[in-house]
Order: sequence, then C-alpha cells, then structure tokens
Amino acid sequence: MTVTITWYLLLAAALFSIGVGGVLIRRNALVMFMSIELMLNSVNLTFVALSKELGLIEGQVAALFVMVVAAAEVTVGLAIIIAIFRRRVSANVDELAEMKG
Repeated sequence: MTVTITWYLLLAAALFSIGVGGVLIRRNALVMFMSIELMLNSVNLTFVALSKELGLIEGQVAALFVMVVAAAEVTVGLAIIIAIFRRRVSANVDELAEMKG
C-alpha cells in the first residue's frame, strides 16, 4: 500500500481541525498557543505535500517561511505567556481580557 497525497491532505485536515477545536474550546492561553502552532504545522504539511506532488519548490519555500514566522511567534508568545503565568495564577483568556487599560 502506497501513501498518496490524499493521505497527507487528510492528515493535515485532521490536524488543522484539532487545532481549531483547541482554539475555540479551550480558554487557557498556553493551550490556545499550542493549537495555533498545530494549525501552522498542518499548513506546512499541506504546502510540502502539494509541492512534492506538483514537482515545484514554491511549496517548500512557503513552508520554510511559515516555520521562520512560527519560530519568531514562539519566542515572543511564550515570553508573554510566561510573564502572565508569573503575575497571575491562571492564564485564562477571559480573565486576561480584563487587563485592558
């Protein structure tokens, strides 16, 4: 049995759906952050699978750029989340919305 592009796209769709569910259902900032990273990785999988199927390099280059942006996001996002965890007991996004001003 060979693995075709359909399997990769189904896996990417499942990962993206899990990520969307994590963002919509969970209220913890760290879990939401990890869910966003999961969605970015599913998009990377789609880019690379389609790039291999079509024989083009553009999908792999796009995936590389997404990884660079994700690395920068992780650096800044985790620093903010750790600062919030140190100041407050929880990182519930509903409570964080009250910090305006």
